[in-house]
Amino acid sequence: MTQIVKPQSLMSLVISFALLIGLALPATTVFANATSVPGGVYAWSVPAGASDIRFQNNPVFVVGQTALVGIPIRQALGPAQITFVYGGQDQTHTFEIVDKRYTEQRITLQNKEMVSPNPKQLERIRAESKRQRAIYATVSAPMDLSTGFSMPLEGITTSLYGHRRFFNDQPRSPHSGLDIAAPTGTPIIAPAQARVALVDDLYYNGKSVFLDHGQGLITMYCHLSEQTVSTGELVQQDQVIGLVGATGRVTGPHLHWSVSLNGYRIDPLAFREALAIATSVNP
Repeated sequence: MTQIVKPQSLMSLVISFALLIGLALPATTVFANATSVPGGVYAWSVPAGASDIRFQNNPVFVVGQTALVGIPIRQALGPAQITFVYGGQDQTHTFEIVDKRYTEQRITLQNKEMVSPNPKQLERIRAESKRQRAIYATVSAPMDLSTGFSMPLEGITTSLYGHRRFFNDQPRSPHSGLDIAAPTGTPIIAPAQARVALVDDLYYNGKSVFLDHGQGLITMYCHLSEQTVSTGELVQQDQVIGLVGATGRVTGPHLHWSVSLNGYRIDPLAFREALAIATSVNP
């Protein structure tokens, strides 16, 4: 079974839902206990009739009357705002970003070019990053996520979201997803209905699949030994999309699973919890 560590933000998320769900309050109301953490998900009960809901000018994901907002891991602590239109006027909803202490992880790689790429490799990496950013910025039509998110793989969680990472003692960006170890060839499934946005073999990520679940929700699956879907294909929940491998920057066979919401990579487990609550109160 997968070792799941519940995010520290879950309790505040549950409290927020308990206070917010079912309330039809004026747009200017500031809700009690409205908090989230860097890299987490903020859940907000949208006032009936509100439209054009955005965070940092990016459209946000909405289930029924619940907005799920992805918070970047580098988000400053303190007040943050959601903007929206209500009653024909521009309005804001303010909530608080509170601290979360992420752990540290040190990894030793034998292939030094996976730590310090040469100029030709850097050119490739920049081109690949540009393509990925374009996918993360996509906001497509809603899809059916009424049954929540399945875990894409059952295995051993070897690296949590948000780890401060050091490769061969050199600091790198915080870990942007969840690593799950399993034997090479183990099937990986789509957590929910989606359109395949990209199938590619990337420098750091190896053989990868990107899924577009609608409304700015993009998931990525990396280091595969084989991809079993094609770009543009519509996949259903629990459909096999690839097999576990060890391609790209790895120390062994595993899946790197990332979730991007309104343009920011967030904790996959936090999103899975938030979506489960949102779908339960918005049948």
